[in-house]
Amino acid sequence: MHAMQYEITLPADYDMRIIHDRVATRGHLLDDFPGLGLKAYLVRERADGAPVNQYAPFYLWVAPEGMNDFLYGPGFQGIVNDFGRPVVQHWTGLAHREGAESAAVPTHATRHRTAVPEGLAPADAVAAALEENRRLARSAGAVASAVAVDPRHWELLHFTLWAGGAPDAPGELFRVLHLSQPQRGGLADGRRESTAF
Repeated sequence: MHAMQYEITLPADYDMRIIHDRVATRGHLLDDFPGLGLKAYLVRERADGAPVNQYAPFYLWVAPEGMNDFLYGPGFQGIVNDFGRPVVQHWTGLAHREGAESAAVPTHATRHRTAVPEGLAPADAVAAALEENRRLARSAGAVASAVAVDPRHWELLHFTLWAGGAPDAPGELFRVLHLSQPQRGGLADGRRESTAF
């Protein structure tokens, strides 16, 4: 599993209906994309109290081939054509768990990034992150939760989809405009968790 996200930060006075319309008309195009576990079409909006207007899709890939097909194909080129080429953040997946509300349609997502402290053994950091992922997945309103790591910067990432209102969870809060999930069932569900890199 691989996690990926790019953030397109927009002007403070940007009409976010443009992004909503974009997702409404194009979001379904990845509903059957090979190799894609899920794509959450995420936004943050100043009108909702967020610090920025932002379009920030988040992906969980079952296999790198799907991610490569997307990044070097027409889907991502459409983003480049419309907004310029964003930095694509990438993390190696550690685990994905279905949540207490796995059948619900997510309305929000949280992304919580933390640095692995210098001197902490990577295996210990991963073990703690896996336990936090289990806790998040069991939380009321959780649809699904994933944890991943960027070993270049030693950063852990927790990503959780939520149903209902905004959750009381750490990290940046996003609204989910659409969820493509062609191979969600193929994402690591915790049975293949590893504490080794």
